[in-house]
Amino acid sequence: MAAIAASAAFGGWDYTKKYEGPKTPTTDFSWHPDILEGYEARYVSQGESFDGPCRSTIVRKLCPQKSRKAYLYVHGFNDYFFQSEMGERFVDSGFNFYAVDLRRYGRSLEPWQYPFDVRNQREYFADIDSALAQMRRDGNTDITLSGHSTGGLTVALFAAEKGARCGVKRVVTDSPFLEWNFPAFMRNVAIPVVGFLGQLAPEAKIKQSRCDGYAYSLLKNHHGQWEYDTVWKMVYSPPVTAGWLHSIDRAQSDLMKKAEHITVPVLVMHSSRRVEGCGWTPEFQKGDAVLNPHELQKRGMKLGQKSTRQVSTITDGMHDLILSEPASRESAYDTIFRFIRAH
Repeated sequence: MAAIAASAAFGGWDYTKKYEGPKTPTTDFSWHPDILEGYEARYVSQGESFDGPCRSTIVRKLCPQKSRKAYLYVHGFNDYFFQSEMGERFVDSGFNFYAVDLRRYGRSLEPWQYPFDVRNQREYFADIDSALAQMRRDGNTDITLSGHSTGGLTVALFAAEKGARCGVKRVVTDSPFLEWNFPAFMRNVAIPVVGFLGQLAPEAKIKQSRCDGYAYSLLKNHHGQWEYDTVWKMVYSPPVTAGWLHSIDRAQSDLMKKAEHITVPVLVMHSSRRVEGCGWTPEFQKGDAVLNPHELQKRGMKLGQKSTRQVSTITDGMHDLILSEPASRESAYDTIFRFIRAH
């Protein structure tokens, strides 16, 4: 891993092109029809950040019948909320459904921002709190907070740091990014060193492997079942910043130190197998090609309280379990709904 000054386009976005225009903050925060049919969205101002004005976006789909139960979904890295099927499943089950596109992701991305960049995962707490405040204004009192991958890490840290004040009844995580998928030397030595340097030069870029196996396992025009905007969820991940790497490493470490501070029931779901490689093979449809499920299970067993913790293996699940092949996807949904009913 090394800092680079590359000149390439990722999914139609040239990350080397410097924005020279004005940084005009969003002023319209009213609800409007979302890009997903049947959903609505609104922007939330998150004030000034290290790169200028920033915003988050709340997306919602409400039950036709009155309900006080709600589910909030937080996406992962190189991602945004596009899984309309997920919202429909929860609404059909009597839940008001909400999702948040975090700052610098998807609907929230501003032209002057480097996508996905963050210096501290706690920056996202304000985005989550804004969505939770909206949910409470909408009359919801039984709220489940969920997150996938880096979103799973963030919601777990959110619950650990806020404890009994987290404002939700339970936490659900889908392949949470609790540990790096690297050999021990990389995890214990190289990443902390680069993370430390990230505090000194947070904008330094770190090249990512140019692999398409996972994206091709998702996209409908390849081997998957899903359609999404590949400018917002790129086939090839752009370089991450050293500041981002430091923020993830610090969040993982802090979460493990405060894991027992999670007072609400917590569900950790992960795949039954790990998939290695870069180019697509049929195995990509049957395992996690991003993280190591064994490490997720090991760390997941430390989150929250033993009596209300559930760590579940989803057979043949992909990294985003909710985007898995039908049988594994149904297993993930069944696990979530059973967990909510039990807690």
